[in-house]
Amino acid sequence: MSTPSKSSPVSFDTVRDVFLWRRKKLSLLVLLVSTATWVLLDVYQFNLITVASWAAMFAVTSLFLYGNIARFLRKVEPDLSGLEISEETAIEAARSVRQSIEEGVRWMFHVSAERELFLFARVVAALLLLSYVGSFWDSLSLLYIDIVVGMTVPVIYVKNEDKIKRFEGWMRMQARRLCGRYKGCQENEEQSG
Repeated sequence: MSTPSKSSPVSFDTVRDVFLWRRKKLSLLVLLVSTATWVLLDVYQFNLITVASWAAMFAVTSLFLYGNIARFLRKVEPDLSGLEISEETAIEAARSVRQSIEEGVRWMFHVSAERELFLFARVVAALLLLSYVGSFWDSLSLLYIDIVVGMTVPVIYVKNEDKIKRFEGWMRMQARRLCGRYKGCQENEEQSG
């Protein structure tokens, strides 16, 4: 197992902070960028390559103007050496991708080859539900919905964790009571039949 490097700009803590709205500006930026992307691509029917080209043209034009204005005003040009990706960062990214793929393969083997029928049934049911829901929306809309839900549900859960756990306990108690009644009804039918 490798340890996370200090040079990695995005860590698991940063992602968690964004999804739990602990870094409000960054969370809002993620939500705004995903909303703008969805509006451009889905509502206005732009092509992804067109939007990416426009964003790249904007970035190149802005840097060109900034560089020329800085030279015109005889200011020191900024040091851009920090923009390069080190070999260590690239290797660390490749390792994390490889580990994620290996964990996915292990999980699929665990679900399919082990003899846990209920886990297998739940996974198949979830995938069936996902395919059914996916037939109603295109991939971009589904991805946007996932981002919005992913950025709202964890915050709601963290803020209302005790209420949710109390409700879960109440639901379990009700389920046990109903299950007890159902078993009692089955036993009465078997005795009378």
